[in-house]
Amino acid sequence: MKKEEHLLYKFQSLTDFHRVFGLPAPSHPMVSLVDVKTLQKLPVGFPKSMVMNFWKIAYKSGLCGQAKYGQNHYDFGEGGLVFTAPNQVFESPNHNMPSVGSLLLIHPDFFLSYPLARKIKEYGYFSYAANEALHLSEQEKEMVLSIFKIIDDELCSRIDDFSQDVIVAQIELVLSYCNRYYRRQFITRKAQSSNLLNQLDDYLNQYFASEKLLQQGIPSVQDIAAAMKVSPNYLSDMLRNLVGFNAQQYIQNKVIEKAKEILTTSNYTVSEIAYQLGFEHSQSFSRLFRNKVNMSPMEFRASFN
Repeated sequence: MKKEEHLLYKFQSLTDFHRVFGLPAPSHPMVSLVDVKTLQKLPVGFPKSMVMNFWKIAYKSGLCGQAKYGQNHYDFGEGGLVFTAPNQVFESPNHNMPSVGSLLLIHPDFFLSYPLARKIKEYGYFSYAANEALHLSEQEKEMVLSIFKIIDDELCSRIDDFSQDVIVAQIELVLSYCNRYYRRQFITRKAQSSNLLNQLDDYLNQYFASEKLLQQGIPSVQDIAAAMKVSPNYLSDMLRNLVGFNAQQYIQNKVIEKAKEILTTSNYTVSEIAYQLGFEHSQSFSRLFRNKVNMSPMEFRASFN
């Protein structure tokens, strides 16, 4: 038999989630707002790892001190939000959630026929790691919880033709505020972000100076994020707020810098340079170079000389 920590429980419905945690059936089959104080302990031996086909927005109190970003402390101690997209693995609330908090669970079908069905996939923070949570100031916390209260009031009231419109609008409002608050968090964590940027530059410089570029090709965003111990989306959003480029663009710019160095200090052909930089085809290198520099590699070499 597999060890407990390797087991995975899959929730197929909100009703299943409520049943497992000893809650009454949800008022709405596709939306539920749960007070974590009402969650019952799971039985001994129940899998700690879980996956569900819902969107989850979890408010947790007192996040400060429970986790940290690198070696730095979080911004606020009032609590914060953690986001989970459908089919992402997460740890049981019994194991990592404080006694004060809320879970907003939304089945993707609830957004069908609404623009949010597509737009929600553009909110990158649903793919952030747990230690990249959104930490809220007292004012931000009150704003989010006030919207949660509106959603709860709608769910507890008689469902009518306008209920879904109101709830979807409130969810979209929460997500818009979270975009703003994450932008604030990147600003207030500028020192930490700058430190991460320095680590990224050191990593890329060492990578380009080693044989890895030739042997493994250009590193992917996923590989670099893993080396930096952050999620790919968080890395891209941090870079976009700090330097104006996402992670993929930042890597490409570093490749072009290296290409310019080789072009101006050697007589290697374009094909040889492309090979050194980890490109399988020289045409791909030339295309990227022209896109970034507005001239071909050989035109750049000629203009420099």
